[in-house]
Amino acid sequence: MPLIIDGYNLLHSIHKADEDSDVISDTQLCRIVDTFLTQTRQKGEIIFDGAGPPDKSRFDNMSKLEVFFAGPGRDADTVIENKIKASTDAKRLTVVSSDRRVQQAARARKAEAIKSNVFWDNLQRQLSRKKTAREPAAKRQGLSEGETEQWLKFFGLDK
Repeated sequence: MPLIIDGYNLLHSIHKADEDSDVISDTQLCRIVDTFLTQTRQKGEIIFDGAGPPDKSRFDNMSKLEVFFAGPGRDADTVIENKIKASTDAKRLTVVSSDRRVQQAARARKAEAIKSNVFWDNLQRQLSRKKTAREPAAKRQGLSEGETEQWLKFFGLDK
């Protein structure tokens, strides 16, 4: 399910909820969201208001997240609304914004609308989960008799 995220709306929501979070920059937010998308095997877009920084290279190398800036004098809400309208399968979209206008646009096309603070809480829970690697069954079963004999022979211990 592709995500469309209102970037500064999410950042504002994070800063409002946690006073210690003002150390999170727009770049750090994008990297965190990209990690989340990688873990959940999703793709997404994050749209920020305005033109953004002159050097946007710090937003490069994201594998699952595309970063967009609305452009000079433009807001992310309008860009997000246009993306929702242009979607050929809006029912599969998840739109992250606490802005009522954006949420209404999402619901009008049957897309899922999630408030920024709810999305952030879900993201943090997902990222805090420990990934446990499954052990191969053979590790618990041990070597077969034939394999044991081969190794003993290989190391010269079969005598």
